[in-house]
Amino acid sequence: MRVILKQDISTLGRAGDIKEVKDGYARNYLFPRGLVMNANVRSVKEKAFLEQVQARKVAKRKKSAEELAAQLNGKDVTLKAKVGEDNKLFGSITNIQVAKELETMGYPVERRSIVLDDHIKALGNYKILIKLHDGVNAHVQLHVVAE
Repeated sequence: MRVILKQDISTLGRAGDIKEVKDGYARNYLFPRGLVMNANVRSVKEKAFLEQVQARKVAKRKKSAEELAAQLNGKDVTLKAKVGEDNKLFGSITNIQVAKELETMGYPVERRSIVLDDHIKALGNYKILIKLHDGVNAHVQLHVVAE
């Protein structure tokens, strides 16, 4: 029996694959658990259509991420922080603070996409990586100054 996998199954393959399995395995295990769907002509066409739609969505997201990366590359972000002795910060600079500052500058970036190598606990200049999409990255220069 030919089936289309709805999700990854370690013994069969990845989601979306069309596989040939034994009838009993499909009827008694795969179908009741909702892991597969029957691979008839209609479902194969539906799968192909859904893949095209998904590919268009991914391409659109990637294009917008590339445009944002082009705008962000080389930008300077300045954050003011309270400092104590030896120019050490009270607390540290987080990706949330960087995301808020970028948003006030007009660049909507999710905080999860901002990669900080270490905790920023001192004044200075730091180079920050922002992962906007698979293979689309931007580099921003962060300046931490005393308040």
